[in-house]
Amino acid sequence: MIRTNARATEVGRRLMEIPGVGPLLAGAMVAAVADPAAFKTGRNLAARIGLVPRRNSNGGKERLGGITKQGDRYLRQMLVVGALAVVRYAQRNGTRRPRLVQLLARRTPKVAAVALAN
Repeated sequence: MIRTNARATEVGRRLMEIPGVGPLLAGAMVAAVADPAAFKTGRNLAARIGLVPRRNSNGGKERLGGITKQGDRYLRQMLVVGALAVVRYAQRNGTRRPRLVQLLARRTPKVAAVALAN
């Protein structure tokens, strides 16, 4: 039933083509964000979910912290779990994604998963 509901909309079908996004996450995303075109940028959507870094700016110096805990907790958790699956697959089997390889070379796998989810 979940798979059928996720495939019922074009947005759900397009979401399920992304690696790490299955019927559960696609269905949750379609339910939480009815019209993705309502957001001007992807960062605005990520901010609504709670996946953007917390900003602490003072005197022109911008410092970014961890992700905020505001927004849709379930959706944020599902996105991070899906991204972590992609990161683990990339570590075990290799990947053709140069951006992910560079990110894994600089950061820990969990930080890379949150960045990929964002």
